[in-house]
Parts: sequence; structure tokens; C-alpha cells
Amino acid sequence: MTTERLDVETNTRERVLRLVVEQGPVQAADLAGTLNLTSAAIRRHLSALEAEEQIRVQPEVVRGARGRGRPAKRYIATSAAHTNLGDSYSRLAVQAIEQLRRSNGAEAVDEFAEQHARELVSRYRDRVAAVGSDPEARTAVLAELLSQDGYAATSRPVGANLAVQLCQGHCPVQDIANVFPQLCEAETRAFSELLGVHVQRLATLASGEHVCTTHVPVTIPHAGEGERTPL
Repeated sequence: MTTERLDVETNTRERVLRLVVEQGPVQAADLAGTLNLTSAAIRRHLSALEAEEQIRVQPEVVRGARGRGRPAKRYIATSAAHTNLGDSYSRLAVQAIEQLRRSNGAEAVDEFAEQHARELVSRYRDRVAAVGSDPEARTAVLAELLSQDGYAATSRPVGANLAVQLCQGHCPVQDIANVFPQLCEAETRAFSELLGVHVQRLATLASGEHVCTTHVPVTIPHAGEGERTPL
């Protein structure tokens, strides 16, 4: 294989990995469609990424007309993939925060986490507010802004459009949050402030899940009628 061809293969494989990080669990057909690749090509890249332990299959059952199940392959990123996405100063940051804790107590770490969250709110507030008060629209903008900062974020409607999930396929501070979960807790409070609703963190990369997932309600029950109205 020529050097030029090898570079093309490498770049395409990186794009496949990035999409799995951002969209996982995701099927091969969806990846092929997004990247305009043939089925054979996408299978080759997925097989290589599996062999490198960058991705793995998350099986699920799809019910047919007769109730019989068949496995459908959906791919998610492994912890190794997140490690390889470029968090070069994480170990030094953990050491610095640990020194802060030893010198000034646990309250100093809490304050550090809150300061990180305040900076996030300050940086995103105007762009999020510009789209109005609708939580779904705000979540979409927040996902875009987080992605620009390396979080590989998306927003997905769930529950018959009663809520959306803010999914972060990558976290630049994951290694730090593994040791200091205060960062995740403060970030969740920042999301609530930015979106104008109470959000709930369902899963985190720091706790071993394949994605950080935040539940964002976009409707509330309409009193007396059993209907739903926007927040």
C-alpha cells in the first residue's frame, strides 16, 4: 500500500472512530451512509478498530413480527478510544488538584469544580440564550458549543419528544473526573442553569459508561387534561 493510500485509510478510520464516539451506539449502515462508504469498506474499518480495542459491539434485540429476536450490532467507543483522543495534561492536572486538596482541604476541590462550571456558563450563556427559552433548542446549541470544545456532544429526542438527551461522547477532563466527581456534579448544575430546566445526569464516562448522558425535560404535564405543554 502506498503512503498516500495509507494516509487516506488512516484518516477515514479516524473519522469512523470519531462518529462512533459521537453517535454510539450506532449501526454500521448508519456510519456507511454518513461517510459515503460501501458496506465492505465500513466493515473493514470497524473490524480494524475492534482489533485495536477502540470500539466494541453493544448487542441489542430487535423484535420481529412473530416476537422472535435477532441481534443487531451497534458500536460504541471503549475507554481506550477516549484515552487516545488527546488529553495530554490530565495526569498533571490530577496531581495539581490532589495537592490542592491536601493543602486546603476538600472544600478547595469543590470550589475549583464550581469555578470550572461558572466559566462554562459564562462562556456559553449568550449563545444559548440567543435561541430563546425552548429547552430543546437550547440543548441543541449547547451540544454544538460543547463539541467545539472537544466534548463530541449531540442532542437526541426521547420519550415521544417529551425530553431530549444531551450526550457527550468524549470528555476532555474524564481522567480528572474519575478522581474528582465534583467536576461532573458541578457541570450538571451548569447545564441546568444554561438550559433553564432541572436536568438529570443519567450516565458518565468517568463512571465507566460509554457516553455522558444528561436528561433534559422539554415538556410538563398539563394540569387536569393529561396533555403535555412546553416548559
